[in-house]
Amino acid sequence: MWQIHFYEDRRGKSPVLEFINSLSPKDRVKVNNIFRLLEEFGTNLGMPHARRIESRLWELRPSDNRLFYFLYLERKFVILHGFRKQSMKTPEKEIATALRRMKEISEE
Repeated sequence: MWQIHFYEDRRGKSPVLEFINSLSPKDRVKVNNIFRLLEEFGTNLGMPHARRIESRLWELRPSDNRLFYFLYLERKFVILHGFRKQSMKTPEKEIATALRRMKEISEE
């Protein structure tokens, strides 16, 4: 099995968990289901559930929500950032947030 961890800032807050907790119960079920798939299939999880954004950055795709993640250690994913997708193209600021958090974790 693969492990899923959630990004925490220096104060111990997890913006991605706050995002998930703000979702409707129906959307939270979809997120939990996609986490179950990621734990089971790991790096073999592909479309329509997951897709690569950049070399190390991936996105989970539960309905209109997006959750960016990366493979941190051998069998450990870190969920970095979540947002509701409202246009065809993923906004650059959302990707930048995920990349900044990934860099922060990688430098620790």
